[in-house]
Amino acid sequence: MPILDLVIFLIYMLAIVGFGVSFSFRKRTASDFTTGGGRLPAWAIGMSIFATFVSSISFLALPGNAYSGNWNGFVFSLSIPLAAWIAVKYFVPLYRRLKSESAYFYLEQRFGTWARIYASCCYLLTQLARMGAIMYLLALPMNALLGWSIPSIIIVTGVSVVIYAMWGGIEAVIWTDAVQGIILIGGALACLGVIFFGIPEGPSAVFRIAGEADKFSLGSFKLDFTTSTFWMILVYSLFINLQNFGIDQSYVQRYLTAKTEAEAKKSTWLGSLLYVPVSLIFFFIGTALFAYYQSLPDLLPAGLAGDKVFPYFIVNQLPVGVTGLLIASIFAAGMSTVSTSINSSATVILSDHFSKYIHPNPSEKLSLRVLRLASLTMGLLSIVVGLAFNGVNSALEAWWALSSIFSGGILGLFLLGLLSKAKNPQAVYAVILGVLVIGWMSLSTILIQNGLPATFANPLHTNMTIVMGTLTIFLVGFGLTWVGKRKDIGRK
Repeated sequence: MPILDLVIFLIYMLAIVGFGVSFSFRKRTASDFTTGGGRLPAWAIGMSIFATFVSSISFLALPGNAYSGNWNGFVFSLSIPLAAWIAVKYFVPLYRRLKSESAYFYLEQRFGTWARIYASCCYLLTQLARMGAIMYLLALPMNALLGWSIPSIIIVTGVSVVIYAMWGGIEAVIWTDAVQGIILIGGALACLGVIFFGIPEGPSAVFRIAGEADKFSLGSFKLDFTTSTFWMILVYSLFINLQNFGIDQSYVQRYLTAKTEAEAKKSTWLGSLLYVPVSLIFFFIGTALFAYYQSLPDLLPAGLAGDKVFPYFIVNQLPVGVTGLLIASIFAAGMSTVSTSINSSATVILSDHFSKYIHPNPSEKLSLRVLRLASLTMGLLSIVVGLAFNGVNSALEAWWALSSIFSGGILGLFLLGLLSKAKNPQAVYAVILGVLVIGWMSLSTILIQNGLPATFANPLHTNMTIVMGTLTIFLVGFGLTWVGKRKDIGRK
């Protein structure tokens, strides 16, 4: 690795970790750690929401996805404006009114303690899968650059993030996210420029070669939910993004860090809408890489594909200095999301578990100790999950599948509480049935391999698991509530 690239990267790493840790020197309370005392500016919160969206899953997996296939994955971004509008109109006012650090306090109010425990546990599992995928993708370019083993890189980067997330709290996370968001946008634009003007025939060749290979396709428009069609991704992404904005602790916590409700709404719009054009840039990078290596096939080793093409390009084709910037950008994307997940997971552990069942009304000192210990624990567990990701064919597809499973249909439970008059019994039955549906859809292939008749196979795409689980919980709960009302009317 050229010395200039190494210097740029090391300066970035030391500066970010040092900047994050500097927040620990201020006088801190548990509220400062989880919500920043509700005094952070809207633009910084918005950049943090954006940086949470743009993880290394976006920075490496989206170009890899576009390189190997087409722009079908970009359909995910098309649902974000609608999800953001719903968030600004309904979710932000709701959570600002409740004044609880936990996104799952509302579920306890509606359905009881079990609902809060169920939802918070699903969230923690989802975050572990997310952080693991991100750490694995962070390791790919450094493996290509330095020849270090992927497990070693996962461990080193994971520990680096844990240090400032554990000591700096939400303020450190949001301010470092704001800086990292700017760096990753600059890095992505620089990379796209190098590809466009590095191809022998110029930028026009990118569009010609990619167009001939149908690389700009958004997927089939058939109303088919068994494969990765336009409609399947659109429906899946709408449910995922509603879950992000509506019940994801990472986002809900940010609504509470703003000074006012109006500021919280501005930050939500900024963070969500900024992701759409930036994700477009990532897909352009993958498509441009395809055209680049079609024009210069001798530059790409045989058999290299998917998530590993972009890291290879960064290492071997970018000018000295730009490579260091891109590596810093990738780490910016990954570290921002991992630090967010660590902080929000620690908040869930304190609010939804420790102070509820282990030690009610803990002191400020004890609360801070629990938050830091929980941050450390989640960070270490995420490193283990990252090591387990080593060797998967597509980190993006693996993450999508795991997020569908671990979501547990909690969006359906939330919508049931918000849009119906369902009570505890109906919600319990609905969740049980929803979990059974999620389990069947997730495990049917394994069960069939172990003797279950093929007629019981899940006919839908894996990503539809979250959709069907959510709909099952909502519709069953709504239906049981309606039947109960009819019976009451009949008795009268």
